[in-house]
Amino acid sequence: MNDRLKKLKNNVWVGLGIGLLTPAILCSIAWYLIHHVFYLAKADLLYIGGIAVNAFTMQYFFKYNKENIGRGILAATFLCAFVFFFYKVS
Repeated sequence: MNDRLKKLKNNVWVGLGIGLLTPAILCSIAWYLIHHVFYLAKADLLYIGGIAVNAFTMQYFFKYNKENIGRGILAATFLCAFVFFFYKVS
């Protein structure tokens, strides 16, 4: 895993891609569970769990001195949080 991490370019755009792709996958799983499991019909907080995974991913990249990737993930986390906020408001 560290070999792949070393080959990964330390770029904000790479971090933004990782930071948007990870919650997209997890939130789509949460959307499926919310719409197909009766007991989870009002469990919108599962979306926050999908977004919170970015915090762990960001810590991982900061640990291995890939600060620009971590900054891209942080920016994606804020974008996802704003989307969730507007989803809950409307």
